[in-house]
Amino acid sequence: MASKDDEWTIKKLLEWTTTYFHSRDIDSPRATAEILLAHVLNLQRIDLYLRYDQPLISAELVYFKQLIRRRALREPVAYILGRREFWSMDLSVSQDVLIPRPETECLVEQALSMLNASNTTCCPRILELGTGSGAIILALLARVGSVVGIASDISFRALQVARNNAHLHGIGDKVHFLCADWTQPFKGQCSSFDMIVSNPPYIQTHQIQNLQPEIHRYEPLQALDGGEDGLRCLRKIVLEAHRFMQPGGALLMEIGHDQRQAVQNIIIECTHYFAPVFYTDYGGYDRVVCVRKKS
Repeated sequence: MASKDDEWTIKKLLEWTTTYFHSRDIDSPRATAEILLAHVLNLQRIDLYLRYDQPLISAELVYFKQLIRRRALREPVAYILGRREFWSMDLSVSQDVLIPRPETECLVEQALSMLNASNTTCCPRILELGTGSGAIILALLARVGSVVGIASDISFRALQVARNNAHLHGIGDKVHFLCADWTQPFKGQCSSFDMIVSNPPYIQTHQIQNLQPEIHRYEPLQALDGGEDGLRCLRKIVLEAHRFMQPGGALLMEIGHDQRQAVQNIIIECTHYFAPVFYTDYGGYDRVVCVRKKS
């Protein structure tokens, strides 16, 4: 990219960047090039095609080159842009939080279905354990009228991201944030939640280095590592959550695609829940487990 500034039109930049990303084995090279260039120019992607012959000025080229280098090093696009869409919400993200993924929307979908069908309380209390960017709890609160939300995370920096997202979407007054290790703040208290949701770490420790570089190099390890069997956090939540739930209250968790049987065994051995129900994600994999607390 050593030509004169006025030679680098949008069309030429997209073509060059697509070829470069392809040579570096970057997923969706053309779409990635478009997303990054649209960000630099503060345009919608479709607008790029309406301005194909528009040249970039020097400052725009410098900025675009910086983003290309970052993506070539396998930094996720969401971190480069500082945002990610989830459940039609534009969320701020940083390397302090996991990037919200489409499969997690399946958890939101099931939680909303249960909340909308419930008439046991006029103002349900929802707790999210390990909130990260706040994607799950905020998606729920944005679509349920009268509700109280509490979101906890062991990372103070993650909570800052989540709190910022809550205010960004005008629902900061509906959620309280706690810096905490899972259910620790509620022990010894009479906290009775109608619903507890969580997308806990569930990757086996030895598998993390085998994940895509975008994940194991950049996303927070403590939000990925589920211990040697991948079940450490899932097990802890199952064994403790019932103490802080109303009878009939629901616990929903995201799980690994191959963890159904292991999670079902943990739930059955706990004895405090009715039989679990599993839901598949858009790819057909078991992704969400839901249980209700016995009376």
